[in-house]
Amino acid sequence: MKKPVKFPALTLSALAIVVLAGCAGQRETYVVLPDAKGQAGALTVTPREGQALKLQGAYASAVGKPGSAPVPAKLTEEEIKAAFAEALSARPDAPIKFTLYFREGSDELIPESRKDFDSVLAEVKKRAAPDVIVVGHTDRVGLLQDNDRLALRRAEKMRQELVKLGLPADSVQAAGRGEREPLVPTADEIAEPKNRRVEMLVR
Repeated sequence: MKKPVKFPALTLSALAIVVLAGCAGQRETYVVLPDAKGQAGALTVTPREGQALKLQGAYASAVGKPGSAPVPAKLTEEEIKAAFAEALSARPDAPIKFTLYFREGSDELIPESRKDFDSVLAEVKKRAAPDVIVVGHTDRVGLLQDNDRLALRRAEKMRQELVKLGLPADSVQAAGRGEREPLVPTADEIAEPKNRRVEMLVR
């Protein structure tokens, strides 16, 4: 019995999206698309028959008959965008992470981050069905359990602000990591402003 087509080596240095299209069942086209930052990874196509082919980098492409070994194709970026316009338009926007900072021992944002929160709102409004994950953090000043509570309070505060502004409550998740995941590693009881933060992932 023949083995099915596999994609065993979808190993990416950045998010790469692979489009597979058929033309009346006679041809398959494989394309590695870059992410929003222009970065792309690699794709290995293993057919039922013949040798595997590795596609590396943005817009690397190959064509072949179903089940047969594909061959590299020389398609320009413009040709790919034209051929896969419908698939590309259906791609969701890439996730974007924002980091906002807080006053020491408080769930109040520093003034600079209050302005950055406006950027979060703008990104949320751009998306048809946004989903936001908010994770709170602290520095290492204070007791571990107190920092756990403070980190969660910071995350919940940002979640509540998003919900008040119209984002559905079930599309915003909040969690606290306390002092466990510092941006800047420090000894215990060292105040570090960059660790007093929330990270907001907008998807």
